[in-house]
Amino acid sequence: MQCVTLFLQLIVAFGLLNVWILRRNQETPYRGSDGKSLKEEFAAYGLPAWAFYAVGLIKISAALLLILGLWLPYLVFPAAAVVSLLMMGAIAMHLKVKDPYMKSMPAFIMLVCSIGICMDSLQWYL
Repeated sequence: MQCVTLFLQLIVAFGLLNVWILRRNQETPYRGSDGKSLKEEFAAYGLPAWAFYAVGLIKISAALLLILGLWLPYLVFPAAAVVSLLMMGAIAMHLKVKDPYMKSMPAFIMLVCSIGICMDSLQWYL
């Protein structure tokens, strides 16, 4: 299971970094409502402007912690738990604006991966 967890850590970490650093201003078929960028997506959800920056900081930090977790495994569970909570929030926002289910699929996949990481990394705290 260890190799699978390491692979999931990298998928989740680089997925978050890709969305929040490389593609934050690009239109994708998964943007919520009619948002053409992450900032517009947050506005479409009715969230305040500061939420975009707060969530971005938290997601980028969690991604970096997942990468650092390759060497410092005790960082993995808290980072994956935060990502899990944020992905639940992302799915809730898609539901709030009545997006087609396909738009929430990336958040759902990240949620499943993060929960898997949490389950495997919980051993550091037991």
